[in-house]
Amino acid sequence: MINIGLRPVVREDIETVWKMQVKAFSELLEKYQDYNMSPAAESMDKILARFEQPWTTYYFILAEDEKVGAIRVVDKKDGSRKRISPIWIMKEYRNKGYAQQAILAVEKIYGADHWCLDTILQEKGNLHLYEKLGYHQTGRIDKINDRMDIVFYEKD
Repeated sequence: MINIGLRPVVREDIETVWKMQVKAFSELLEKYQDYNMSPAAESMDKILARFEQPWTTYYFILAEDEKVGAIRVVDKKDGSRKRISPIWIMKEYRNKGYAQQAILAVEKIYGADHWCLDTILQEKGNLHLYEKLGYHQTGRIDKINDRMDIVFYEKD
């Protein structure tokens, strides 16, 4: 298995992050038609606005110097839960353990406890990944449309 690295995104990288995000989430957007909340439907301005939040850090997920995905960490440092939103691996690099390694890497940086995230309930691979890493469902599920629900996770 190739070990991944994380590289913090700088402002000049935002267009690349946006293009990667749109491409990585486009199949899910097509499948679930969630145009109001899909990362694939977000504007570059929205990503830039998030990037400029003092509590947000985006990282490229690198494997052998290739950008295989990205992860955004929200840490307000105010006692609230740290949050992963979003994380993605580009289609051609999926199912190689990169997302798992990236989550473990950010947990090493920010501490392994007091996290939250959410994902699509119907995407069983996502649920498996997060549960394998020690995240548990909170019991909250938001119905988005007839095709899709969002399930919320925490890790203590």
